[in-house]
Amino acid sequence: MLKILDKYIIKTFFGPFFFIFSVLFFIFIVNIIWVQLGQFMGKGLTYWQILKLLFYLGVNVVSMVLPLTILLASIMSFGEFGERYELAAMKAAGISLTRVMMPLLGVTTLLAIMLYFFSNNIIPDFQKKAKNMLFNIAQTKPALNFTPGQFIDQIPGYMVKFDKIYGENGENIEGVFVHRKSSTYENQQSIVAEKGKFVPAANRNFLKLVLYNGYVYEDAFEGKSGNAREKQPDQAIKFDTLTSHFDISDIINKAIEKEQITDDYRFNTFNELFETISKIKKDNKQFIETTTSDALNQTNSVVSYMEQNKKKEKPKQQVKIDTVKSKTKLEMIYNAHNRLDNLKTTLDGKSTEIKQNVKYFSKVIIYQQRILSYSFTCIIFFLIGASLGSIIRKGGMGVPVIIAIVIFIVFYVMNLGIENIAWVGKMDPYLAAWLPNMILLPFGIWMTYKALTDSQLFDAEKYKAFFKPVTRRFSKNKEHKRYQ
Repeated sequence: MLKILDKYIIKTFFGPFFFIFSVLFFIFIVNIIWVQLGQFMGKGLTYWQILKLLFYLGVNVVSMVLPLTILLASIMSFGEFGERYELAAMKAAGISLTRVMMPLLGVTTLLAIMLYFFSNNIIPDFQKKAKNMLFNIAQTKPALNFTPGQFIDQIPGYMVKFDKIYGENGENIEGVFVHRKSSTYENQQSIVAEKGKFVPAANRNFLKLVLYNGYVYEDAFEGKSGNAREKQPDQAIKFDTLTSHFDISDIINKAIEKEQITDDYRFNTFNELFETISKIKKDNKQFIETTTSDALNQTNSVVSYMEQNKKKEKPKQQVKIDTVKSKTKLEMIYNAHNRLDNLKTTLDGKSTEIKQNVKYFSKVIIYQQRILSYSFTCIIFFLIGASLGSIIRKGGMGVPVIIAIVIFIVFYVMNLGIENIAWVGKMDPYLAAWLPNMILLPFGIWMTYKALTDSQLFDAEKYKAFFKPVTRRFSKNKEHKRYQ
């Protein structure tokens, strides 16, 4: 009997679970598309390449989507149990709420373990693929990377320069100069035009350029003899409209996923990050020692300079300003001030570097600890969601969604705020990674206790009765209409 009940509870949980996970994953993907839209447009990417990139980027959000899905699915599941009086029937049959929660707690624990291995072994690899793919797209797609007034050699075999580039997508150009890089046995060719326009080519391996009002200059190749060059001198051809196709297949067909960035800490697993953290600690310690030594040496230099130029005896009579010679106490003070100013500038620069090192060190530690902490977040969210669902006894997409979103926003804001505090060095990064869980865990335990004791936590009448002695003092007793 209990096995059948466990199967029913798990089946009821996974119904909304898969639906909610799909919806949330789609929402996060849309957000990624919105943020990265500028990198997709005008780059000549195929639909397959765009989908692959979105998939790589989407995998990285699973660590945030899964805890929220568990929270919302557990609220909806236990809310439906309460709304259909199934929880009351289970309790009447002698089955406690703890026993009802046990199968889903086991499922949540399994999902949390899977999330840890997914974040540790799969997400770093997809982080590497996504970052390298974005980098290669930016580097290897030259259509919109032209800089006005500069010679560009991104198109294989050509050197181009455009005086002006304008238009919604940078398709219109003015002051065009195109020079073909020829070998020993090819004619030298240069094209000069007043204006032109980039036009989409039928074959994506070619860049189509339409030029207006210009000349084509062609020189005979150097391999010809003098007589041949005299018979075929340099040529200049005027044109009103000229269409040119530039073969960029080498660029288009270049491996978009070629790994050129390999030293990002987000590419490492949980254990590999220990080595990264150890190396950062060593580098930071060496940097601090070097900085301290340099600052002390520069400070001692200033103090020594001031001591050497300090006069031991005070002047017995007042000295007039117009009689002061070039090397005086004023010059010494001025030079000392310059040395102190240089020392302050140096220390400010070192302080900025120290802050950057602290921020990077905190980022690495928080990233490593969140591989593990987000798994515990799944269990905490289940305790909160199951308890809230059994208390509010409302299923569907109404109240549960609102409550889940509020809880997740609180958790997300805590994550960001504590993270920023750790970045500036005002909190230990290990504590910063675990503090949101440490705050929510007591709340989850308290909610579970309230659910087990059948607390009327969301009963409005209970709160009205609690505040009735206070509200009675500020309200007047109304006489019955019959006595008015």
